[in-house]
Amino acid sequence: QVQLVESGGGLVQTGGSLRLSCAVSGRAFSAYGMGWFRQTLGKEREFVATINWRGDSTDYVESVKGRFTISRDNAKNTVYLQMNSLKPEDTAVYFCAAGLYYTTGTYMREYGYWGQGTQVTVSS
Repeated sequence: QVQLVESGGGLVQTGGSLRLSCAVSGRAFSAYGMGWFRQTLGKEREFVATINWRGDSTDYVESVKGRFTISRDNAKNTVYLQMNSLKPEDTAVYFCAAGLYYTTGTYMREYGYWGQGTQVTVSS
């Protein structure tokens, strides 16, 4: 079965950095787009970033552009989210998602598999 396991979350001060990782098993990782979403209590899960199957096309929610970078290593079946200049409003549970297509976008319905989430807390 397909498994996505996130790691790298934690507590960081405003302006700090974190790198999230998501290891995927059980499917042909390199054939599908990948994404990161986040969710805070009482709010809907929101799109953060996506990367296509080859890793040469990315997209971000406006609020993280210039601060976050999504990347992937197809040899390691892993996708990353480098988060710099973190702000308190970035505090959320971050979810890795495996796409259903070569390229994926901002909609949750484009993703078929999800990780368990990792908490990111940015203190002011």
